[in-house]
Amino acid sequence: MHGSTHARIVSSQKVEDSLMLRISYDSVVYMTKEGHKITLPREQLTHGMALVALLLMAGLALFGPSGLLAWSENEQLLEQRQAQIAMLTEERNELRNGVEALHPDRADPDMVGELLRKNLNVVHPDEVVLPIAPEG
Repeated sequence: MHGSTHARIVSSQKVEDSLMLRISYDSVVYMTKEGHKITLPREQLTHGMALVALLLMAGLALFGPSGLLAWSENEQLLEQRQAQIAMLTEERNELRNGVEALHPDRADPDMVGELLRKNLNVVHPDEVVLPIAPEG
């Protein structure tokens, strides 16, 4: 006797003319005289449900949102986002430098002069302005 499984003597009994009953290790297996196993409908249903569950998991592993086929698409999207982040970081750093250059306590005189000329059309007395007509 071993653990919770009680070994029984394997015996063959005729259940019907074409069926044999074999009892072994706490399980009942119906077999034909030729040795083919007969499965019960409940057992077939259990096997079918297990197969459906495995096929569903395999389908999700291949075609799901985090499956193998979406993996390369996600990598491509990640590369695009990293390039976008790098571009935005560079733009942010330029804007930060511009803000620092215009700080009232330590303003850069060249930057202030450039912005005055550009935004307010201010010129020095010794400068000459030449208007240029836009194309188109």
